[in-house]
Order: sequence, then C-alpha cells, then structure tokens
Amino acid sequence: MSSVMYERMRRNPKFENLVRRRGRFAWTLSAIVLIIFYGYFMLIAFSPAMLGQKIAEGSMWPIGYTVELILFIFFWLTTIVYVRRANGEFDDLTQELIREAQKEGK
Repeated sequence: MSSVMYERMRRNPKFENLVRRRGRFAWTLSAIVLIIFYGYFMLIAFSPAMLGQKIAEGSMWPIGYTVELILFIFFWLTTIVYVRRANGEFDDLTQELIREAQKEGK
C-alpha cells in the first residue's frame, strides 16, 4: 500500500474508532493478566504456607498446584479471546477501512 492510501485510512473516523477499541481491549486484558499474575506472586511471597496446604484431607495435591493450573488455563483462555477478537472484529474493521480508502482513491 502507498503512503497516500495510509493517509486516507488515517483520516477515516473508523480508523480512530478501531485504534481506540483495539487499544482499550488490549490494555484491559493486559491489566487483568498482570494483576492476577503479580497477585499470585504476592501470595507466594506473603503466604507460602497456604499454598502448601493440601487440597483435601489425605490428598497429595497442594493448593498451589491447583492455583497455578487455573492460572495457566486462564492465560490460555485470555490468549484465545484476544486472537479471536483480533482475527474477527478487528480484522473486519481493517478490511473495511482498506476498501473505503481504495474507493476514495478512484
């Protein structure tokens, strides 16, 4: 694409909308992941005995393993949510911007 086409896309109000929505979504997911991630490490730092307790009486599985497994699954799910939205909604908006910039140039 040429710089003229990029400039047409940047002037389109839909471009600002796309950038704003994508940025807000990415920052929200980032904040959630960082809060949970650092919260887990704070829990490790300040309450390691709690994470070492067993999940149930007679069990060999500690709470810490369970929490870490849940976090692992949660982080994969947030990645899936981001990729689906990026490849769906955001790509559709980008394609629409490209089509409109091409029409404007004709």
